[in-house]
Amino acid sequence: MKFLFGKSDFKTMQRGQESCYLLANGKGGFSSMTIIGSNARNDHALFMPCLKAPNNRYHMITKLDETLQIGTERIDLSSQEYVTCTKNQNGFKHLSEFRFDMLPVWTYQVGGVEIIKTVVMQYGRNAVGIQYEIKNRTNRQITVNARPYLQFVRKGEKLSEQQEFKATETFVESKGLILYYKTNGKTAFYKTAYIDDLYFADDAKDDRRSVGVVAHNHQHSFVVEAKHEDVYYIIYSMENRFDDIDDMISHEKERLMRLIDNSGIENEIGKELVKSADQYISDRESTGGKTILAGYPFFEDWGRDTMIALGGCCISTRRFEDAKNIFRTFMKYCKNGIMPNIFPEGDIQPYYNTVDASLLFISSVYEYYHASDDLAFVREAFPVMKDIVKWYMQGTDFHIRMEEDGLISAGSGFEQVTWMDVRIGDVLPTPRHGKPVEINAYWYNDLCIMERFSKLLNEEVYDYGKLAEKVRQSFLGQFWNEKEECLKDVVSGTKADDQVRCNQIWAVSVAFGMLSAEQELKVVDKVFEKLYTPYGLRSLSPSDEEYHPFYGGTLWARDTAYHQGTVWGFPLGGYYLAYLKVHGFSEDAKNTVRRQLGLIEAALREGCVGHIAEIYDGDDQGVSKGCFAQAWSVGELLRVFAAIEQKHM
Repeated sequence: MKFLFGKSDFKTMQRGQESCYLLANGKGGFSSMTIIGSNARNDHALFMPCLKAPNNRYHMITKLDETLQIGTERIDLSSQEYVTCTKNQNGFKHLSEFRFDMLPVWTYQVGGVEIIKTVVMQYGRNAVGIQYEIKNRTNRQITVNARPYLQFVRKGEKLSEQQEFKATETFVESKGLILYYKTNGKTAFYKTAYIDDLYFADDAKDDRRSVGVVAHNHQHSFVVEAKHEDVYYIIYSMENRFDDIDDMISHEKERLMRLIDNSGIENEIGKELVKSADQYISDRESTGGKTILAGYPFFEDWGRDTMIALGGCCISTRRFEDAKNIFRTFMKYCKNGIMPNIFPEGDIQPYYNTVDASLLFISSVYEYYHASDDLAFVREAFPVMKDIVKWYMQGTDFHIRMEEDGLISAGSGFEQVTWMDVRIGDVLPTPRHGKPVEINAYWYNDLCIMERFSKLLNEEVYDYGKLAEKVRQSFLGQFWNEKEECLKDVVSGTKADDQVRCNQIWAVSVAFGMLSAEQELKVVDKVFEKLYTPYGLRSLSPSDEEYHPFYGGTLWARDTAYHQGTVWGFPLGGYYLAYLKVHGFSEDAKNTVRRQLGLIEAALREGCVGHIAEIYDGDDQGVSKGCFAQAWSVGELLRVFAAIEQKHM
């Protein structure tokens, strides 16, 4: 899928900053700026390498300040908003198009000069390349200047104007960090200067730090004679070795095409999501394996998010070796039946505050087996799966335990162990202690899976089927909400029980459900009536007195709205899979889902090009919020495309 943005898409600075691109290198590093080449966030950066995968990121180059010199006339190609708006750079007025297929490409046209700029991030290395194809159709010599704005600070930190920089013909150094570069242009050096008033409009909306500081001390220049064409480049790397810029570009395009071909996905939106999914899969040095980054630009890798995203990002795309690698990482760190929610990093030990990651692990292994027929891996993982069930039955950390009725309860006090896990000091905006609906749906599903795996492996040491039937009877007796004709969100003896939330959809979409066909249909229809939007499901019904229609503002305002009506992208996958299931995967049902999924193409143009955001407002989904690119949002829709095209879930 090719995305083309023209003049009408960036007729103002504000419009031009509504969308950005994202490139990632498989090591936690990334490059991301707006489609007009500006920075609207602290975390927008031309070059954000990761020195220890996947979380040890450094903001090295904010952007390139680019100008075109024609005679004595100096023309801004750069765009940037400043605290004093009169200082704004409006280079987007010379931008004729921004397009994104495999890589971001900008085309500028000024007075007989055409400049085509391409940015590429090298996969597996901390290196970024910028290529300029310059066509000078004038009768005068022209010069394009590119001045890097530097930071050399940890991601999220602010540059101090006391920080010193040293620039040479081959590298720039500051605070012990060395950034190597190579260019076929000419480089001039000068005393380090600082700019302290970059304005980040997207951060200002959410009460984050909205003013940035950058340093600069050198400039690259590219001269093109009259009636000539030339190709120039700059490559920045954290290692003192460089590949050819043309090879960097061609290799990355070829790599992405191989991922698409290997996936077998035929739908054009699905193919785009295959490319996007790749940007979340990363090395993790502390475990020596692979992991999945939850979202850009804010989030790192978490157990729950990884287990939810893995099905789409790895299994639906047929990246089976990556899937097994991630599974093995989790298996290695499983403790007392709980998969880690936060992995070890330096002096930080794994943290296990999640009730769902372990349950999702079992269902993901089942999904992997269905897609790959790899029974050998099931045999490898089976002891860990048995251990998970054992611990959940006897009770483990975070008050996770099976009650007498066979259902799972979890959480107590200030513990938040489901995905609706916001805590603000001593306030839990969405307390779900007790028996959460999706947790018990996963529990039953896993027991059925364990019964089938036991038979496949001839390891029938426990009657999982008998326990599953007990769970089913208890679930049906406690979770059905007669008044709303849907499922309770939790069984806790509080008013939270009867809130209509999106969590119930997973009781239908799982491979082995407990509800009757009539009940499943009622749940799907209720979710569509109260919670469905084209970009995701509301986390709470608008009819509820606690419903928040808007997400934004201070941290308190954002967190109190986060799970109280805010639309989340990832449950949409569960909804579509549930819809297909209750309609028997008929052609009519598939066509309905294809038609509704077609609306996602518009979402792929807004926020981060080619990606689906974390969240949207409950009442209006016109502007993406939270992380502009979210792994489980992308992954869950990939599962839907795979289910439609390959008939497996």
